[in-house]
Amino acid sequence: MLLAREPIVDNRPLEVRADVLTYTMAPLESTLEAIGPVRVELWVRASSSHFDVFARVCDVDSTGASWNVSDALTRIAPDRFQAVADGTLAVAFDLWPIGHRFAAGHRIRLQVSSGAHPRYLRNPGTGEDPAAAAQTKPVDIEILHDAAHPSVLVLPAADGSQ
Repeated sequence: MLLAREPIVDNRPLEVRADVLTYTMAPLESTLEAIGPVRVELWVRASSSHFDVFARVCDVDSTGASWNVSDALTRIAPDRFQAVADGTLAVAFDLWPIGHRFAAGHRIRLQVSSGAHPRYLRNPGTGEDPAAAAQTKPVDIEILHDAAHPSVLVLPAADGSQ
């Protein structure tokens, strides 16, 4: 099927890897219904101008299991995102739209990595076509989240807030 997706799985084995960042909010005081478009706005610095950013929203239940809800990957190349004076890029992209109820007591987690192979072809880090590249180049990526670089996850709450 053209739009077939991977099944919903517990992401904990992936989230303990050194190359996967996770940002987890406090347990929800009440149920949150999220319906509509999901967006991440990340401030990124990298050792190459060719790399990928993958983001995934997860629902973390009371046992700590982290269930994937929505995700997407964006490919970074020169002139695709505007660099600012300090060399960082403001990388904003949409994830799959969401229709999910986060139960009271659950936590919302944002998972960020530089790829999601084999779901998406590896970015060789060289600017070459990923399907034809003979070699890959490691790329160091830094996600910033401070006052000057306000990386955020934007979720559409059913009540109209975000």
